[in-house]
Amino acid sequence: MKNTQKVQNLAGFRDFLPAEKRARDAVQASVTKAFIRFGFEPIETPTLEYASLLLGKYGDEADKLVYSFEDRGGRAVALRYDQTVPSARLLAQYQNELPRLFRRYQIQNVFRADKPQKGRYREFTQCDFDIFGSKDAIADAEILACSYAAFKEVGFGKVELRVNDRQTLLSVLSPFATETVDVFSIIQTIDKLDKKSESEVIEELVSKGLEKTAAVEAISNLQKTKPSENLTSIKDLVISLGIPTDSIVFTPTLARGLDYYTGMIFEIVVPEYGSGSCGGGGRYDNLIGDLSGVTVPAVGVAFGFDRMVEAAKELGLIKTDKSTADFVVTVFSPELRQKSAEVAQKLRELGCNVLLYPGVDSLGKQLKYADQIGVKFAVIIGEDEAKSGMVTLKNLVSGEQETLSVDDIPRACA
Repeated sequence: MKNTQKVQNLAGFRDFLPAEKRARDAVQASVTKAFIRFGFEPIETPTLEYASLLLGKYGDEADKLVYSFEDRGGRAVALRYDQTVPSARLLAQYQNELPRLFRRYQIQNVFRADKPQKGRYREFTQCDFDIFGSKDAIADAEILACSYAAFKEVGFGKVELRVNDRQTLLSVLSPFATETVDVFSIIQTIDKLDKKSESEVIEELVSKGLEKTAAVEAISNLQKTKPSENLTSIKDLVISLGIPTDSIVFTPTLARGLDYYTGMIFEIVVPEYGSGSCGGGGRYDNLIGDLSGVTVPAVGVAFGFDRMVEAAKELGLIKTDKSTADFVVTVFSPELRQKSAEVAQKLRELGCNVLLYPGVDSLGKQLKYADQIGVKFAVIIGEDEAKSGMVTLKNLVSGEQETLSVDDIPRACA
């Protein structure tokens, strides 16, 4: 019986066609440039970890979103939920091989068993960087400054770093915790204030078991707090690192829902985009000690890479209609295949990105194909060109063309 199953990808998982992949590659190249400028080193970790490593690190609500299962060897394993915990594992495992003060960046996919909806996927890319081994405020400031620099490198205009202090949150909210609603559960709900109205957040706190008056007072008390001495010190250093004062915004209700944060926390917002934060992070000094028994302070951030790409496209910062190739070299006839191949190779040696047309079609079809995939120039080698050792360079945007040597093509297109 013929299989009539519809051919499609799983819900919450995506394919990326060339234009979208080019946009993603462009954003990744830009942020990587900033990371390297700030002295961060690249790492990668496996897609699968032991489930025991991941579970219990993010809080009860987040644990429900971890993809965990038993593999064929009977081991309890889980897909990477974020990159912070696996990196902490890596640091603990290789602590004798890595420098005491270690700066890393990591750009890989993570997996969450979430309900798919617009802008929310079960597989998506995270873009992280961290400084391990330092409790000094200058490490926090470097993370903030590099975050700002990475977004500016992509081309965003106004970038806001919204900051708060986890210790302030704990001191303000702990008095409202009860036997049924602990302080971390309160924080996880408070963290939704940028996505939900205050009344909706209060309603959620009440549904968890908090008295309405307590929920209202908790939010009110948070809104009255002032920047801690720790935040003030960090802000002064960030300004010294060249970040505009008005780009650092104290946000007392900013909570960051994950349980492992211990100090400064922050989120990155592009006001022109206006669709929530594009990344966030903070200080987490106990996580690596929980994993390894060796205390290693840490501060870092995870960019919402997909949202960055979406924002960059929406604001016109990335052109996705241009092919990765600079030129299409046409094949005029079977007899001139070799000549076309030689020209393509010569251009590649000159540093050009070249697509050699994979067959023999009419010239019209080849030019139409080049235009369709967004290549600006076509290189035509007909019988006359082959005899003279010249080529015809056609600008597919303007329609202009000229005859010249292969060596002169890069200069003519500069």
